[in-house]
Amino acid sequence: MRPLITLLALLILATPATAQKGAEYMRGLLGVTLLGTLNMDLLTHDSATAVLQDLCSRYGPAGTKITAIRVQGPDKRASDDVMTALRPSAEEHLNYRRVRLACGTHVLSEADNWYRPSRLTPDMNRTLDTGDTPFGVAVRSLNFRRQNVGVEILWRPLPDTTGKTMSSNRPVTIPAEILRHRAVLSMPDGTPFSYVIETYSGQTVEMALAKMASPKR
Repeated sequence: MRPLITLLALLILATPATAQKGAEYMRGLLGVTLLGTLNMDLLTHDSATAVLQDLCSRYGPAGTKITAIRVQGPDKRASDDVMTALRPSAEEHLNYRRVRLACGTHVLSEADNWYRPSRLTPDMNRTLDTGDTPFGVAVRSLNFRRQNVGVEILWRPLPDTTGKTMSSNRPVTIPAEILRHRAVLSMPDGTPFSYVIETYSGQTVEMALAKMASPKR
């Protein structure tokens, strides 16, 4: 799909927007293509952090690493869905961590994470408790597997199937939230240890569009 993104970018950015028929529609098409690529990458990779790092490497400042910004506040209670998915014992405590994953100044996602600290090493737990390391990086040595259990597309800039059309000059507004995933992380033997709800921001698309529009040096 990335060659298609490149082709669309060339079509949209090769001439001034005012000289293009349907420029905003094409910009929306590029945006939804970027969104579809992000969604597919998340569905086909075990680490969301690795997917965002690839996005950051392509479209963010050179050499920038994804960082986790802790969001302070009271812990969210684990829902019945979380408890059913993680299957903790009656005596087992779940840890909760809320972070924003950023590429430089661009916040790409915000994630709620409930996990079983008893399944992690002391070093992993210490790293998660005290640092800004993304969860996927901290537990990478577990060789975990990711199973998606829910996907919500929150942004649909193009016409739907009802026959409505979008004006060629109507500005495409990228919302704050464009995609939400729910997933369970498991050990290679199938033991679940983490449940995440990840909300991906419009900055993932805005960062890419800005990079594509910048003059090539």
